[in-house]
Amino acid sequence: MDNLILLERLDRIERLLFSNKEVLTFEEACDYTGISRSYLYKLTASNNIPHSKPNGKMIFFEKKKLNEWLLQNSIKSNDEIEAEALSYSFRNKRR
Repeated sequence: MDNLILLERLDRIERLLFSNKEVLTFEEACDYTGISRSYLYKLTASNNIPHSKPNGKMIFFEKKKLNEWLLQNSIKSNDEIEAEALSYSFRNKRR
């Protein structure tokens, strides 16, 4: 029972440390995004995801750019679409 509590605390501490990092290693990026290692390698090889290779070997990811990449091509909710349509109709109202 004590081991379980210690493991939970350790996991919580690791998540807190992980959330404060600005640059992620390849493994950390896999954990952070939920993307498999093989697919992340494909994305980096085809330059479809922002990454850095400062020494030509290890791959690093800037967390901010990774978040932007993950959130690209967002789908608007019906409420957002209706609000935009209403705003558009008021702006372009014929007089």
